[in-house]
Amino acid sequence: MDLGIEDRVALVAGSSRGIGRSIAAELLKEGCRTCITGRDPASLEQTRLEFQGLFPPERIMALAGDLTDATVIARVFGEISSRWGAVDILVANLGSGRGQTGWDLDEGEWERLFRANLLGGVRLARSAIRAMETRGGAIVFIASITAVEATAAPLPYSAAKAALVNYAKNLSRLVADKAIRVNCVAPGNILFPGGSWERHLAQRAEEVERHISAEVPLKRFGVPEEIAGLVAFLCSDRAAFITGSCFIADGGQTRRY
Repeated sequence: MDLGIEDRVALVAGSSRGIGRSIAAELLKEGCRTCITGRDPASLEQTRLEFQGLFPPERIMALAGDLTDATVIARVFGEISSRWGAVDILVANLGSGRGQTGWDLDEGEWERLFRANLLGGVRLARSAIRAMETRGGAIVFIASITAVEATAAPLPYSAAKAALVNYAKNLSRLVADKAIRVNCVAPGNILFPGGSWERHLAQRAEEVERHISAEVPLKRFGVPEEIAGLVAFLCSDRAAFITGSCFIADGGQTRRY
């Protein structure tokens, strides 16, 4: 499907692997000029080289750094602006669910996971809105089903992702008059090389497979490409009347509407 976003400028945070990588690839397929990012320079460079074999090299930019850091965010937006102009699309694929479980956690653990999973996205969105406010744009936050359902994930991670969904909903109302749309995608169990589910399968395959069979009606993991298509659609004019929404892609695992 031609989404009509050719030549738009996209920034995809956390795109050296997994869901973010697939989102960047999908946007490149649609003709976007796409900046990929990641904290590991070697992994990011490998992705850049792979993309250069698939897409026009002049449409790809790779910038390493931690996009929860305000200084890095300013540098990235500055370099994109110098090369391509203002950002039209932001995909904030940030954060990590790695953390301590249970309820008796110190404040440092809460602060760490909120910085990674909420505040980084807030900082990114603030910079993107400044870049978009004269001509509009689209922002998509990658949340998690832990934001909307009780799971075994660490409490601070789940709470931070829930806050992110709420933030996006309220932000969408504040920037609608600037023609900026804001949405969330909440993936379920997505399997990819180097991801948490690959690690869990290596450690306790039978237990994980029983969990997926019992909790996911489709009885399988999702793959990053299944999230990427939804995100690309939300970034396009075909979703022009969609803002302030959270789309769950989880194989039917959640029980909420």
